[in-house]
Amino acid sequence: MTDMTTQPVRNPLADRSIDAANAHRRISPWRVVAAILLAIITAQILVFLATNERFEWNVVAEYLFNPSVLMGLGMSIMLTVVGMVLGSLLGTVLAAGQLSDFAPVRWACIVFVGLFRGIPPLVQLIFWYNLAYLLPRLAVGVPFGPELFSVPTNDIITPLTAAIIGLSLHEAAYMAEIIRAGILSVDQGQRDAAAAMGFSRWHSFTRVVLPQAMRVIIPPTGSQVIALMKGTSLVSVIAMGDLLHSVQVIYNRTYEVVPMLLVAVIWYLVVVTLLTLVQRRVERYYSRGMSRSVVTRRAVDRIEASA
Repeated sequence: MTDMTTQPVRNPLADRSIDAANAHRRISPWRVVAAILLAIITAQILVFLATNERFEWNVVAEYLFNPSVLMGLGMSIMLTVVGMVLGSLLGTVLAAGQLSDFAPVRWACIVFVGLFRGIPPLVQLIFWYNLAYLLPRLAVGVPFGPELFSVPTNDIITPLTAAIIGLSLHEAAYMAEIIRAGILSVDQGQRDAAAAMGFSRWHSFTRVVLPQAMRVIIPPTGSQVIALMKGTSLVSVIAMGDLLHSVQVIYNRTYEVVPMLLVAVIWYLVVVTLLTLVQRRVERYYSRGMSRSVVTRRAVDRIEASA
């Protein structure tokens, strides 16, 4: 009779050198095929851009830092900043108005948001630029009473003011919905807890509601900034000297349409990329303590430290 010695079965889970967090997913053949196809497509696009002489990259390099182009870029950035600041301020007021218990204010804000969200921004820009057709003079006075003073509308509504008014009102309507959604995302219990602790309504909003709402507000707000930056190209139709209008003036003189449009494309891509990087940093700042990866990593570190 053979003496069989029972060997203990080793539990692989008992081996602390095995870390499931470091496990890698098996590579699928279809993923390899997809990666190869993407690499081929990318290579074809790069070859097309490099070998097609009609892009005239020498002309692009010549005008990329042209003073008039840089002035147009600065104007586009300025319109973006001013439109976003004014739109955010007015959007905050409109969001608060939509959440108001006073029905006339609430409905007035709802109608304003619906109106300026429904009208395309290009139509708004053209309308404000031609406001003098409806109102030859802008007057200030007592409602239904005597007029104090008036000025010609064309002295006030220039291409710059028309662009600021049109972009700001359009942006305010979208920011109102973004801010309203962010405020509504905070549970009512947070407000009740702040009130129970003796916080005023203002302190409750600024210290409890707003920091939590920012996690919902920031991502779409960043997208709106980027959309507004690209939307400034619409002001070229009212002869506003933005980036697109600057390159249009040049190619109307030189007939080098494609390379000048590439100059505008490059600068739009540069600015949008920088704005995207800023947006990501702001998102990470306001999502501190909410990231699952950070929480999971800290939990793993505590387990390893106690082992």
